[in-house]
Amino acid sequence: MRRAPDLTLEATWWLEGYRLVAGVDEVGRGALFGPVVAAAVVLPSGWQASAIPGLCDSKLATPAKREELYDSIVAAAQELCVGIVSAAEIDTLGISRATLKAMQLALDGLAEPAEMVIVDGIGPLPQGYRVCAAIDADALCSTVAAASIVAKVRRDRLVCELARDYPGYRLEENKGYATPEHLEALRLLGPTPLHRRSFAPVLASAD
Repeated sequence: MRRAPDLTLEATWWLEGYRLVAGVDEVGRGALFGPVVAAAVVLPSGWQASAIPGLCDSKLATPAKREELYDSIVAAAQELCVGIVSAAEIDTLGISRATLKAMQLALDGLAEPAEMVIVDGIGPLPQGYRVCAAIDADALCSTVAAASIVAKVRRDRLVCELARDYPGYRLEENKGYATPEHLEALRLLGPTPLHRRSFAPVLASAD
């Protein structure tokens, strides 16, 4: 049974005197359409994970549960910021550098600079901050799980808004990912200006 994320790692840094510990996560790396979005979330020092029941990695929550968690996170967060990097920038930078840029924008946008940053995985890492990288941090650390929820909800909302401008791709359902229906729409309609033309399925549909 997968355990719920907790504040074990965050509490380690709080005890070391770091007051502003930010969790950072991104969503949209594998999508064919739209931006990659990252969020940075700082929870108050000493905050209790039980204050937001059901907090988890965004991939494990239903859309309705993510919306509920999002509201709770926004209310609880001491600091919160979102970074967005467009499809055009992804094509220019490549997805790894674009993802790092989104994370950097989220961190740099915090009203008070983070004193410690927790990120999922092993890199690439944001610059200018003391960073702790942890495997599966989005599933294990409350601040990173919160960031994953915020990033996912904000990106999904944005793609649903954009879907009204580009009907036929079922973006409101697939959120820009490579579902069979999305791939078929690309084959029939070709890519929109917001599709990532450096991604193979989009490139093939533009021929």
